[in-house]
Amino acid sequence: MTTTYSSPVAEGSRLAKASNWIDERTSISGAVKEFGRKIFPDHWSFMLGEVALYSFIAILISGTFLTFFFDPSMTHMVYDGQYVPLKGMGMSAAMASTLDISFDVRGGLLMRQVHHWAALLFVASTMMHMARVFFTGAFRKPRELNWIIGLVLWIIAMLEGFSGYSLPDDLLSGNGLRIVDGMIKAIPGIGTWMSFWLFGGEFPGDMIVGRLYSLHIMILPAALIAFLAMHLLLMVVHKHTQWPGAGHTEQNVVGNPVLPVFAAKATGFLFIVIGFIYLIATFFQINPVWNYGPYDPSPVSAGTQPDWYIGFGDGALRLIPPGWEVPLGNYTLSFAILVPFLMMGIFVIGLFVYPFMESFITGDKREHHLLDRPRNAPTRTALGAAWINFYATMWAGASSDLIATHFHMAMEHVIHFLQFWLIVGSVIVFIVAKRWCLALQRRDRSLALHGIESGRVIRLPHGEFQEVEVPLEPHDQWQLVSYESYAPITAQPDPKTGKVRAGQKFRATLSRWFYSDRVEAPTAAEIEAAHAAHHGEIER
Repeated sequence: MTTTYSSPVAEGSRLAKASNWIDERTSISGAVKEFGRKIFPDHWSFMLGEVALYSFIAILISGTFLTFFFDPSMTHMVYDGQYVPLKGMGMSAAMASTLDISFDVRGGLLMRQVHHWAALLFVASTMMHMARVFFTGAFRKPRELNWIIGLVLWIIAMLEGFSGYSLPDDLLSGNGLRIVDGMIKAIPGIGTWMSFWLFGGEFPGDMIVGRLYSLHIMILPAALIAFLAMHLLLMVVHKHTQWPGAGHTEQNVVGNPVLPVFAAKATGFLFIVIGFIYLIATFFQINPVWNYGPYDPSPVSAGTQPDWYIGFGDGALRLIPPGWEVPLGNYTLSFAILVPFLMMGIFVIGLFVYPFMESFITGDKREHHLLDRPRNAPTRTALGAAWINFYATMWAGASSDLIATHFHMAMEHVIHFLQFWLIVGSVIVFIVAKRWCLALQRRDRSLALHGIESGRVIRLPHGEFQEVEVPLEPHDQWQLVSYESYAPITAQPDPKTGKVRAGQKFRATLSRWFYSDRVEAPTAAEIEAAHAAHHGEIER
């Protein structure tokens, strides 16, 4: 029997009275109690999602400040602010207000840089978080929907970043919008009309900044908050994933409750992340629009790249070989733009459908709450590595001109190498990553069976020298052997016809490919026999 001690002073305090008043009208105590008992495991990899959440908070704080001073208008005016080199120059009101925020508003430049750096960190940490989820198999049942929500958040974050990047109406952002305009116009049949609708006439028009501003401060943030809330809700509904270890099972979660331990740690980490963002924004300049000047459709400055996360689209355009245009009467079908559209579509859609593809190939329909070490799923890890190589090569293509100038190489040589590496390199990365995972699995198996090297060498009675190996600690050994062994799906004949359907054969072939060369985890009997044999040899 347990008793609960209640402090009469605490019960009569103002805080207690205020809490009771709120609870009597909202019944929120049940939800707080249920949420407060949720367990979160301790591991550094789980902090990547927290970094994304806290950087988003920094974006909201700095963005709210900037909305009070930014003028989302393309009305032409003459700049008369503090920045002397541009004084008297014609520009849009959006560009002029950006300069005013940077040079005339107290703390404005700091907030601009906080906003930009926080946006970069938000996208980077989101991508790292999604990579962790992919490589550890955290997308498996029952978390397929949360994986899709996470990908939608990533796409919205990139759109949010691009729309904000385009608002100052400077030369750099204007050239980015020119690329988007060209891509839209390449869509057969409807591209020209879509461009006119988006820009309010012939590019650059006089409405795009205002429309992007509405997207940037209202529609996209609302979508981000909604999907983020769904993402966190599903994370609470499904118990948190955890790494394999002693005492860790599919039915429990080992860690700290939200209240008070995890909440205290999370609050401290929140201040660390936001403080780090402000520190970077204080000492490292980003997006100095005054150096670029206002947008003018005639000049295109050299060495201009979009923000890194959107660079893969620009790189895909640069890597397409010349001459991929087909004239059709009065219309030209530009495969030089349609093929990059297709490449980016395959890249993104492949991420959306992968959880269902893996479930189909493996036939695994069970719930999973324990994570995989990436080496223990070599084919999945190799696919992820090839995916990253595909993205990174397109991303590098966006800086092909800078690579050529900095390393004194011919531009054509850089492009040709990146074209080769985009396709052939992805295959090479897949093969190397899978071989690497298999080598690590064999190393783990050897450690589990024989232990680690002690550095002590003894001479056996018959003259042989042998090193004494020390068995692993139970916790370390558990991590090496606690993964499941799967068998490929076999094609079963139809009970009516006695024949194997083509779909079943194809699925069995994919399953064999997925599990090819997989190293099985040593059993307890194998470990015990290996240790007994080793000690027997030493005793003899």
